[in-house]
Amino acid sequence: MSTAMVEERFGVYGGRYVPEVLIPALDDLSAAWAAAREDSGFRGELDALLRDYVGRPTPLYRADRLSERIGRRVYLKREDLAHTGAHKINNAVGQALLARQMGKARVIAETGAGQHGVAAATACALLDLECVVYMGTEDIRRQAPNVERMQLLGAEVIPVEAGARTLKEAVSAAIRDWVANVRTTHYIIGSAVGPAPYPALVRDLQRVIGDEARRQALAAEGGLPARVIACVGGGSNAIGMFYAFLEDRDVVLIGVEAGGEGLDARHGASLVAGRTGVLHGAMSSVLADEQGQILEAHSVSAGLDYPGVGPEHAQLRDTGRARYEAVTDAEALRAFRELARIEGILPALEPAHAIAWLLRSAESSAGASDSADDYDLLCLSGRGDKDLAEAIARLGDLGG
Repeated sequence: MSTAMVEERFGVYGGRYVPEVLIPALDDLSAAWAAAREDSGFRGELDALLRDYVGRPTPLYRADRLSERIGRRVYLKREDLAHTGAHKINNAVGQALLARQMGKARVIAETGAGQHGVAAATACALLDLECVVYMGTEDIRRQAPNVERMQLLGAEVIPVEAGARTLKEAVSAAIRDWVANVRTTHYIIGSAVGPAPYPALVRDLQRVIGDEARRQALAAEGGLPARVIACVGGGSNAIGMFYAFLEDRDVVLIGVEAGGEGLDARHGASLVAGRTGVLHGAMSSVLADEQGQILEAHSVSAGLDYPGVGPEHAQLRDTGRARYEAVTDAEALRAFRELARIEGILPALEPAHAIAWLLRSAESSAGASDSADDYDLLCLSGRGDKDLAEAIARLGDLGG
């Protein structure tokens, strides 16, 4: 990792748009991370936990039946096989270690799909930290198994009734808690969003996904993939996956957002159909009306049901280094079922969006080349056990 200070801006995006009371805590966090990421003792402890506790490196799996369906080789980076079942644990363990090093014994977090909440609760149990998780009541309904897991791990789950009762309101509630308890509490933000230094801090902790995948892909194929694909809500798995390939200009980076009910209806595609604005402490691309008021997002996936995105993704979009697409709820649900049937893998509804785009691209040949050497690499960021009830009910509504 770089010896430079932790980035605060990504082009015009990022920054800190927070109450004055939080600035000293953000300064302390930035300094602590700049020091910790260069400290061999911290790195050694984190690397050992990622290896022995989280189960890294996660496998790179050549999905032969999916490849046959797509018409080109497809590899899946199996973050669903990490401890707790998603990539969120990489960030949670790292930030919990940092909290302990900063002398903060209380941790708060927010969660949508529940995977970050479970990861934060797990890391806090491991390191003997008090854990409080904010979660919208609509997400509590959709992700009940993960609520039970968090409580069993010793976390207090606080329901949030405001607004659409999803991730946006959970983040707002967590920020209010942090403002009131900032001297004793560390806020583990679950995605590459929020005020600086969080977008860079979360990216640094998630880049292990792309670093591993790049090495594994080269070992398997002798060359780099033509396309690297990941779903994007806040964008933590995608930026973790993309970061290792940013300088590989021949590798096309594709982020897939929640198209919901369609871009002319309710959706969560803040990069494809958003505008520049401020949300939860950072400037980025957000869903907002002409007066700048934040709009409600919608997705069948609780983890993508958010009206903003990490600021580094907004910069990658503007510079053209990454391309962002949207797929609908219906496409994602059918991809969820398709991967289960042809590969025996239940993906979370979040990466099911990336699978859906891949299936669509095979039908349209969008962005694909004809070279026999080309292959794709897709981040399967989590497993779908938590989504079974919602997916089965919604697939029934779709008529099979």
